[in-house]
Amino acid sequence: MMENLKSDTPPRRTMDVIKAGMERRRRSEKRFQLLGKASILLAIGFLAMLLISISSKGYGAFQQTYVKLDVQVDASKIDSDNLKKGNYSAVIKASLRDMFPAVDGRREKRKLYGLVSQSAAFQLKDLVMDEPSLIGQTVTIWVLADDEVDMFFKGHIDRDVDEGDRRIKNNQIEWIDQLVAQKRMEKRFNTTFFSAGDSRNPESAGIWGAAVGSFYTLLVTLLLSFPIGVASAIYLEEFAPKNKFTDFIEVNINNLAAVPSIIFGLLGLAIFISFFGLPRSAPFVGGLVLTLMTLPTIIISSRAALKSVPPSIKQAALGVGASPMQAVFYHVLPLAMPGILTGTILGMAQALGESAPLLMIGMVAFIVDIPGGVFDPSTVLPVQIFLWADSPERAFLERTSGAIMVLLGFLVLMNAIAVILRKQFERRW
Repeated sequence: MMENLKSDTPPRRTMDVIKAGMERRRRSEKRFQLLGKASILLAIGFLAMLLISISSKGYGAFQQTYVKLDVQVDASKIDSDNLKKGNYSAVIKASLRDMFPAVDGRREKRKLYGLVSQSAAFQLKDLVMDEPSLIGQTVTIWVLADDEVDMFFKGHIDRDVDEGDRRIKNNQIEWIDQLVAQKRMEKRFNTTFFSAGDSRNPESAGIWGAAVGSFYTLLVTLLLSFPIGVASAIYLEEFAPKNKFTDFIEVNINNLAAVPSIIFGLLGLAIFISFFGLPRSAPFVGGLVLTLMTLPTIIISSRAALKSVPPSIKQAALGVGASPMQAVFYHVLPLAMPGILTGTILGMAQALGESAPLLMIGMVAFIVDIPGGVFDPSTVLPVQIFLWADSPERAFLERTSGAIMVLLGFLVLMNAIAVILRKQFERRW
């Protein structure tokens, strides 16, 4: 009977088993590929949403509303012997009253004066100080509009909304319509955004002060982290003996690369400011803190670049009589330099986008003046973005997104340079 059962159940052939296993593996590979493609599409979708959101909110920061005024530079309000102390604000207000003579009452006049920025008086002051002969004459100047007027003119404030629910009042809208009809109000490229420092008035705020602060901070970081990081990588990779001490150093370097950046800020606050007494909010201190943060990245990438050079290069140099130092610096290091530069640029890009460690050393302060050196008070672009994002004005939200676009542009540029260097100088063995 057992013989009959065996004869009724034909044995599965080995090829059938192999084919079934191959089919399962193919289906598994297809599922994995589909998941990978879906993940990439999802990431691209989220990135596109982020970029679209930032661009839609920030493109307006590159345009600013200006108002054309015919200003009578009254000699009774401006002392020709002391131009700095002239009452330029009264001159601007008189110009607005002349344009709208029907406006009466203190409250109505205050709303009328609110059509232009408070910086209009400073614009007139700079103009008169450059050309004192303008005193007593009538000059035509384009001044910055107030931030609320700018938002209304750009279409961010709906005129059909009830007057109590918007900051622009009906009479101000009528005055704006008259200015537009007279071609005295228009949008222009916002040069102030790229040439001015921070300001409490959104229409006068710019990123130039923060950009200069970022430049000085990154300059200090590069001058310190690059030679120290590369020298450390060369020593650990080429000259250091392999023992427990060097193993301990390597483990700690790898661990430092994963330490939260704010910890480096606390370290900088305790050592550089509290112990050594270095000035707060200075790019020099910021550069020292970012140097500590970027050193692990530069050391790790430099060691990887040195390892990628074939050992035969060094052995050939040693074989013709070169010393170990000569073999490393004249043969191995030049071939590893593209990878080292790539890692350094990526470390600098990481440092450019950091804000947490710099907040701890006081670079969050409100800085109006453009820094003139590494020891002058300043801020950096990420911290400037943080400050503007915390402001309630709608115009600051627009400038926040605009500053993010500029920062992303710098980061993309730095990463593109790293890719170009790697492609241009990389050698395959």
